[in-house]
Amino acid sequence: MPDSSPVPVAPPSVLRRLAVMLYEGMLLFGVLFIAGWLFGTLLQQRHALYLRGILQYWLFFVMGAYFIWFWSHGGQTLAMKTWRVRLVAEDGSRVSVLQASARFLLSWLWVVPGLMLAWRFQAQGWLLVLIPAANVVIWAGLCWLDPSRRFVHDRLARTKLVGVPELKKK
Repeated sequence: MPDSSPVPVAPPSVLRRLAVMLYEGMLLFGVLFIAGWLFGTLLQQRHALYLRGILQYWLFFVMGAYFIWFWSHGGQTLAMKTWRVRLVAEDGSRVSVLQASARFLLSWLWVVPGLMLAWRFQAQGWLLVLIPAANVVIWAGLCWLDPSRRFVHDRLARTKLVGVPELKKK
């Protein structure tokens, strides 16, 4: 019978948190694919550009609902469970819906400023990729300025990621 006493773990490394984001992206692809399929089927979308703006809002809503629900009900998405990472409030308590919503909206600062710069300067070719990528690298690098290595959106939302202990086996 496995021993249920937890083994202490350190807060997740930056690399581990980035791995969670990558895995989350793969899982989210499936969630958004199904949401897009439902939208197109239920609204009889005959062309990709038909109701495009509404579809984008719908997918943004679905993505927000996905993250906000899981973060405020247990603190873990499937990717976070796989990598043994949990989201908690600064004081270690459960994340509120307001905090989860703030974290979701603030997390868009990873990509939106870079996309806006690329659009503003009418970037083409590789610049269209490099400007948003540079924004992501800078945003991720800002965690090294924080003593506890939290990303900026976590600090602003007053949340933090903690490691989940692995159950010790006998």
